[in-house]
Amino acid sequence: RDPDRCAGIEFDAIAPDEKGTSYFFKGDHLWVGFSGPAELSNGTFKDLDEYHHLGHVDAAFRMHNKKDSGDHDHIYLFLNDKVFSYYKHSLEKGFPLEIQQQFPGVPSHLDAAVECPAGECVTDAVLFFKGKDVYHFDIATKMVKKKAWDHLPNCTSAFRWLEHYYCFHGHHFTRFHPVTGEVGENYPKDARHYFMRVSNVDHGASGKKEPCSAVHLDAITADDTGKRYAFRGKSYIRLDSHRDGTHPFPITKSWRDVTDGVDAVFSYDSKIYLIKDVTQIKFNQNFERIFSPSQGNQVYIYKADAHYTLIDGYPKPLKDELGVQGPVDAAFMCEGEPTVFLIQGQKMFSVDLNATPRSVKREVSLPFTKVDAAECGADGVRVFVGSKYYKYESPTILSHSKVTPVPFKISPKEFVFKK
Repeated sequence: RDPDRCAGIEFDAIAPDEKGTSYFFKGDHLWVGFSGPAELSNGTFKDLDEYHHLGHVDAAFRMHNKKDSGDHDHIYLFLNDKVFSYYKHSLEKGFPLEIQQQFPGVPSHLDAAVECPAGECVTDAVLFFKGKDVYHFDIATKMVKKKAWDHLPNCTSAFRWLEHYYCFHGHHFTRFHPVTGEVGENYPKDARHYFMRVSNVDHGASGKKEPCSAVHLDAITADDTGKRYAFRGKSYIRLDSHRDGTHPFPITKSWRDVTDGVDAVFSYDSKIYLIKDVTQIKFNQNFERIFSPSQGNQVYIYKADAHYTLIDGYPKPLKDELGVQGPVDAAFMCEGEPTVFLIQGQKMFSVDLNATPRSVKREVSLPFTKVDAAECGADGVRVFVGSKYYKYESPTILSHSKVTPVPFKISPKEFVFKK
């Protein structure tokens, strides 16, 4: 009988491939991605059975070594005292090797392994786990530093995903810092709620991709670090993380003060601006509408550092921050320019962010009755309307346009929001 990850099993290893597809190993089976049935490991990694008949993988990781294109993005599988290197699911010439030949100082019979790129670790490295011991292997120098992380559960598998690190133990996981081993708050957590889609558990949605006609966006932006986000409803997805695949998260995961979605988002000066209407209609005892001065269109500004931090004093009213009376349907900026473009119905306002106070310096009409989102990149401006988008070479071309160009369909493969 094939193993069922919905039953709360303990993974032997987890690793993504070069396309960002994650593989979850258990015994002689694996799962491809976050949903779907188990299948035999030797169907994907065909050479395994030629060298062993153990029916399992001890540990696995995807190499991050941009200085060596012949090694970068290869998947390493560990079995007892052997290591296998795969690229595009083919075993590399010369493998398997003794673990010590490829990773001197790293023991055999490992429990887990995970990549750790420079910037998250001091240098490009790999973390190897055996019991309570963690071996930090420097890829360039091949030096090993051994540490004991007694506070961390024994990891049967480890996984780096979207710059976070997870130790899997039983059917639970614990997030940890890759350098210090410090554990995040409120852990461990049930893996079935986060890393797989199973029925009757939190992520138990159908997992079906939406038809093209259903795809739409509320906002889209890229921050100064290159992270690119798309927003819809109460969720967002990372678009620059192809090495880790795509997955929707609650907006409150990164911007915890912003609930119930956003209307527009843009990035500027290492900060991200999220605009939303927080107006709630209330009535007094005489059944007259009343509004709080803090209600209406608000701007939340977060520092775009490792973890987004709300700047003191925010949110503030849109009118006070940008000189525009809401509501706002979309916002975008072009790299190197201090001007933000705010779209409201058929109007587009340009605001100079270097000005004090900020105010509208130009207002133009657009050939759209309603815009959902907009972004500006190296290939120009994209305006999203429903399940389609329109391309313009620049904001100036957009502002002078009287008719809409031929539209493009939004690809569900690019914006993978699930039902």
